[in-house]
Amino acid sequence: MAPGARIAVYKALYTFGGYMSDVVAAVDQAVEDGVDILSLSAGPSSVPSGDSAFLDVLELQLLFATKAGVLVVQAAGNGGPSSSSVISFSPWITSVAASITDRKYNTTIVLGNGQSFTGTGLSPPTDGEIDYNIAAAADVCVRNATIITVDSCQNPESFIRPLVYRRLIICTYTFEYEYEAASIATVADTMMEIGAAGFIITLDPNIGPEVVKGTMLTLQIPAIVLNDMQASSALWEYYNANTIRDKRGQAVAFAAKARILDGRQAIYTGQAPVVASYSSRGPDVKNAFMQTVDVLKPNVMAPGTSIWAAWSPDSEGDKYVKGMNYERLSIVGGDSIELNPKISLFFDAGQSFALISGTSMATPHIAGIAALIKQRHPKWGPDAITSAMMTTADRTGHSGAPILAESSNELIQATPFDFGAGSINVSQAMKPGLIFNVTFKYYVQFLCAVPGIDVKSVKKAVGVACPTKNKFKCSDLNLASVTISNLVGKRKVIRYVKNVSHKEKYTVHIKEPLGVNVTVVPESFRIKRRGSRRLRLVFEAIEATNAYTFGEMVLKGKKHIVRVPLAVYVGSASSS
Repeated sequence: MAPGARIAVYKALYTFGGYMSDVVAAVDQAVEDGVDILSLSAGPSSVPSGDSAFLDVLELQLLFATKAGVLVVQAAGNGGPSSSSVISFSPWITSVAASITDRKYNTTIVLGNGQSFTGTGLSPPTDGEIDYNIAAAADVCVRNATIITVDSCQNPESFIRPLVYRRLIICTYTFEYEYEAASIATVADTMMEIGAAGFIITLDPNIGPEVVKGTMLTLQIPAIVLNDMQASSALWEYYNANTIRDKRGQAVAFAAKARILDGRQAIYTGQAPVVASYSSRGPDVKNAFMQTVDVLKPNVMAPGTSIWAAWSPDSEGDKYVKGMNYERLSIVGGDSIELNPKISLFFDAGQSFALISGTSMATPHIAGIAALIKQRHPKWGPDAITSAMMTTADRTGHSGAPILAESSNELIQATPFDFGAGSINVSQAMKPGLIFNVTFKYYVQFLCAVPGIDVKSVKKAVGVACPTKNKFKCSDLNLASVTISNLVGKRKVIRYVKNVSHKEKYTVHIKEPLGVNVTVVPESFRIKRRGSRRLRLVFEAIEATNAYTFGEMVLKGKKHIVRVPLAVYVGSASSS
């Protein structure tokens, strides 16, 4: 994102876990060193205990980092698509959701009869423009080998070397893979050791159309995963029809042939970004009782699936991470923190890049874009940069169709609880027109207004006392979004915008959340360069929805469009 940026890395976590004090010390040192952006691909393993998640030691440390002018960008978490699964809670943090992009890697196998099938596998092609004989793993194994074990192709000692040499070996994606007792990485190791020309992985009919784990490994041997039952069946039909067997059913001649094409070339489909199923969802919560709060989380979305990332060739641990998930890292002292929770890692040992998925990969995208914004607008604080990214984010694809989100079994229309303000639009974020500013003083007032937080706890945590007459509501925090977690009757919300461009006239357009009437004063306004305007929004509950509904406020100027997502839960249509 920002190749000219200077990077400082602070190590606070290890394979055995770590101490929360180390994480806090790392943040403190980064602030002292004068960093502009703090990229945090880590977070709590669950909602912190206590009166409020906002008073957790890490959240408070990040508040002080924000006060010092450091923009904190944090992974929203990988607990999706479950509701309220975000692990980045506070309004002073930019929480990042992850999307799937239009970049795909497909591999093709061409059979000797002219049929071809598409699968996955980041691998080189078979040598030359020639076909190679195909042999099923079970047909080229030693006699005492267990067929189930052989089919998964995990042990080189199970194969008869002369029968596998320079052949394409058919392996089967068995239950062993599902239970992590087998991996595609080990198949690659096995095939290279026994001298095979490559391998083909087919689906086991007993498993069905499962998502195959580890298909995005970077492999050094030709390979393809046929993650489609129809293609798997067609390959087996062709193989059996061209394999001669004796009376005992043992293969004696292999006439089936194929070649594997290069699977390392990316293709781009042009489809709109889709919210990844693993990306943690809102609504935001204020405590371990999962009580929601007037803060929109996540804030913005960036690419997070199958991202090429720098990797150490000397990385500790397994030769391959086997496409599995990192486990939670327990932090000594009662707290715990996750490092890249549930991300998928696919890499070959000794290489400098890995293909990684997770909100931990979306986070550095936003951190890098924030660095570019900071370079163009060096006087902007964290609030202005976050505002610029949110108000210019895309809610639709190039075709104008709404962005979709992966649910458990289907694609559904995404909401602000899936992608925040939308998918990051880099060029527009550089020139937002209007921004929403927030200072430390108002973050403190926000804490004072959170239901259930004792004012003495706030003073003890931040060193500032709450106002004696605090009429401030959490929804009054001047964010580039409006969230009301329980609308009863009417609620007045104030927003202030600052013009960071030339003099311009804006008109206000409202898409009302279901069950809510929204009025904004003024309906149009002129604003001079560096000028500010006050917007008064009134939300009136007209129908109890007992669920969050969504809308947006759009400020349209001649040269700028500023979008503000609205999320409202109508508890009662009558005022109390």
